[in-house]
Amino acid sequence: MLFENADLADGRTRDVRVDGERIAAVEPALTPDDGERVVDADGRLLLPGMIDAHVHFRQPGFPHKETWATGSRSAAAGGVTTVVDQPNTDPPTTDGAAFDAKADLAADSLIDYGISGGVTESWDPDSLFDRPLFALGEVFLADSTGEMGIEAPLFEAALDHAASAGVTVTVHAEDATLFDESVRPGGENERHDADAWSAFRTAEAEAAAVEQACAAAGGDVDLHIAHTSTPEGIDTAAEAGATCEVTPHHLLLSRADLDQLGTYGRMNPPLRSEARRGAVFERVADGTVDIVATDHAPHTRAEKDADIWTAPSGVPGVETALPLLVDLARQGELSYERVRDLTAATPAAVFDLPRKGRVEPGYDADLVLVDPETPRKISGADRHTKCEWTPFEGFEGVFPELTLVRGSVVYERDGDDERFGDAVGENVRSS
Repeated sequence: MLFENADLADGRTRDVRVDGERIAAVEPALTPDDGERVVDADGRLLLPGMIDAHVHFRQPGFPHKETWATGSRSAAAGGVTTVVDQPNTDPPTTDGAAFDAKADLAADSLIDYGISGGVTESWDPDSLFDRPLFALGEVFLADSTGEMGIEAPLFEAALDHAASAGVTVTVHAEDATLFDESVRPGGENERHDADAWSAFRTAEAEAAAVEQACAAAGGDVDLHIAHTSTPEGIDTAAEAGATCEVTPHHLLLSRADLDQLGTYGRMNPPLRSEARRGAVFERVADGTVDIVATDHAPHTRAEKDADIWTAPSGVPGVETALPLLVDLARQGELSYERVRDLTAATPAAVFDLPRKGRVEPGYDADLVLVDPETPRKISGADRHTKCEWTPFEGFEGVFPELTLVRGSVVYERDGDDERFGDAVGENVRSS
């Protein structure tokens, strides 16, 4: 395949040739070969596919919420070419047998993937680290979906195992001792409004847990802080030398949106104040935040239509993250280079994926073609995730026209006509 006159994130216009699974050439002008498919990319942006380092594709255990097939289709339609699945499935990915079971299911994936291992009291690190593990974590320092929260001694033991194996540890950082129990049912300030969840899981709980995690790691293990939602948490991670991620929902939504979102806006960590959201955005724009990852965590409408204290936490996002970021760049809120770094180049560097994340010769042909001048309204009904809703209803996004994974077309759109390719996904740690 040959892309002609493609605009790259750094402002260059180049022809880009794909040969097999790799990018073969990036030049000002290339002559088409016989039989080569030529894509007229004039006026379009060619980006490296997004590496979403934080998804919950829900298999095994919860296929009514999502499957590897539906989740990867949603990802491909949003320009995501690699995902990292987290361990809080049923069974949790805490030993070799559970890893193998999840890997079998991941054969349905259209896109490349990594599988992270989890930590519980009953985990088996020997068999787990014997597998092609992407990372250790999301390690939960407070309970979330799956009830995998652990105490400090087990966390420290997990850090030792990871350091010995040279594996990055990804941490869900919240200190449950700093949650505001008074707003829970039966508490003196009991609340049931949509904002009660944000009032309960306080911003202070995140900052304290990030500090504790960084202190425990002590620089002896590569530490990555998942879904930071506060400027305090981001700054603490940066000062300690840990990397961190921000989700699109913490970047673009705040407690001010909860009247409209209701329980569909409940997630862990919760939405923060508009002032904190703005400060998080500043840190994403200025480079303090390393990557954007979605924490794609779908639940059905039937599950979300409940009291704030019983509705499950989590929102879908794998299909809308890159379109939202490209639209922000279209509006001048971010640069296209910053979008590339947040979604591809830096995740590849942080998690040691040397063939991914850039439009350069020799790299995997994980490519996304978009037209920045044709944003589309986001609608849950049009998304491909099994839950069929989005917290970004009515936002605008710039969606892909073409998505390639190692040179294979996995998604193609012409107007409203869509076509998905075959399941070509591979474990990025197996090659």
